[in-house]
Amino acid sequence: MAELKLSESRDLTRIERIGAHSHIRGLGLDSTLEPRDVSDGMVGQTSARKAAGVILQMIKDGKIAGRAVLIAGQPGTGKTAIAMGMAKSLGLETPFAMIAGSELFSLEMSKTEALTQAFRKAIGVRIKEETEVIEGEVVEVQIDRPTASGAASKSGKLTLKTTEMETVYDLGAKMIEALGKEKVSSGDVIAIDKASGKITKLGRSFSRSRDFDAMGPQVKFVQCPDGELQKRKEVVHCVTLHEIDVINSRTQGFLALFTGDTGEIRAEVREQIDTKVAEWREEGKAEIVPGVLFIDEVHMLDIECFSFLNRALENEMAPILVVATNRGITTIRGTNYKSPHGIPIDLLDRLLIISTQPYTEDEIRKILDIRCEEEDVEMSDGAKHLLTKIGVETSLRYAIHLITAAALACQKRKAKVVELEDINRVYHLFLDVKRSTQYLMEYQSQYMFSETGEADEDDTNAMVS
Repeated sequence: MAELKLSESRDLTRIERIGAHSHIRGLGLDSTLEPRDVSDGMVGQTSARKAAGVILQMIKDGKIAGRAVLIAGQPGTGKTAIAMGMAKSLGLETPFAMIAGSELFSLEMSKTEALTQAFRKAIGVRIKEETEVIEGEVVEVQIDRPTASGAASKSGKLTLKTTEMETVYDLGAKMIEALGKEKVSSGDVIAIDKASGKITKLGRSFSRSRDFDAMGPQVKFVQCPDGELQKRKEVVHCVTLHEIDVINSRTQGFLALFTGDTGEIRAEVREQIDTKVAEWREEGKAEIVPGVLFIDEVHMLDIECFSFLNRALENEMAPILVVATNRGITTIRGTNYKSPHGIPIDLLDRLLIISTQPYTEDEIRKILDIRCEEEDVEMSDGAKHLLTKIGVETSLRYAIHLITAAALACQKRKAKVVELEDINRVYHLFLDVKRSTQYLMEYQSQYMFSETGEADEDDTNAMVS
């Protein structure tokens, strides 16, 4: 029985996991930056998405540094979704660093150091360098293995050709090992980096496409290279300033990138790196790619962090800063003063503010349709209509949470389509905020440390309303 259970369990890879925003593919804008009604997983919020599209265009042009954007709105109105859409639209080469405001207070370093590292993670450097590459089709690989033990190491010959020439190379032990690792055979098109000796398999030659009856789907056919075997190629590496800082700050800096234990980096190291990058820019060896730093729950930062942000945004190497908050007029952390969104007025003045609106009933229905598709749940129209009503009366997040719960209830009764009874069952199993608050008010006296004063009753009434 135990063996049967083991065979049924399966690994959940990162790709199979479904997150809160895994359905977001982009901002859902057309070529003229006009938002489509439903596109790329985005629904509604047309004015906010259009504004984000304009900011996105500004980032792609890369001409303006140190601009900051505030996405403000009630909880569950798609602020993080818009930021995720921006990240997906930017592509892989533009750095996108994402932190939560509360993260800064739990790290083993000063707040300003944590913010500096976050800023430098959002600034990319595209470094160009020329390398000597040998590129050709493998005609033959001959490896001589010594028969007697303790004799000389392996030796061999590699014959490469292009459309114009053919050359035989002598191979040492390291190159033979590298060829073995890449499983290089005759008919493969390979590239060998002369400086490092790294072998890259580009694919199989078209001339050998009929060698075998069956081929795996991963086999890629390429043309036999033309011209000379030895070529000069421009290679582009994309790294962030933070990665360069970490590698140069300690002897085993490269390993620190993987462990995440970067520690505090000295200002002198950063200054030297900035000077070097500036030199590379002048020589045309590198270019700066200003990315995006997204700080969620920005009201959690204190007055010191806000002062630091004011100064950091004035730097010419600053990325585009996008912050999000769901607070109204509230106290600035670290002071007794109140301010809109809990952000000081001087920083608010620097921000372009994008406002998100609550979703309409029709938009909630469309979002639930997308989430059902993403979570691979079949649901009847009646069940979707009821779930939409629940989303309007309670919250969109609560309605989305009920999708998977209802699917499991449906599985329990061995059905394939979620019906009204499944929604009804999970609605009574899991309480939303309003019903939970109502329950607390009724049974408050039975809870520990409950204070049943008039002031508390006013507060709970305010929460329910």
